[in-house]
Amino acid sequence: MSEQNLDITVYLKTFCGWSEGVRAIMRKYDLEYTEKDIIKNPAFRWEMEQKSGQPLSPCVLVNGTMLADVSGDEVEQYLVEQNLVAPIDAPADAPTDSSCPGH
Repeated sequence: MSEQNLDITVYLKTFCGWSEGVRAIMRKYDLEYTEKDIIKNPAFRWEMEQKSGQPLSPCVLVNGTMLADVSGDEVEQYLVEQNLVAPIDAPADAPTDSSCPGH
């Protein structure tokens, strides 16, 4: 198991509980990732929709596998179940399953 071999791209909104939950999991496991803000750059939203086949975010691309419309909890569960990270019992530094304002 080696976190160094992970290629992670996250498609997130600038301000959103779901997006911040994904960021919190990346921080919790000290994972390097590329963030693509779909609000600040509409081209990233288009790219996300083409790759995920749907319009909802966050979407997380891990080593070529697309996790579409996921919470931080779901991202963490995937990473642990795939043996991509070792489980960490400590809580994340932000809520990992919290909606965006207005949803």
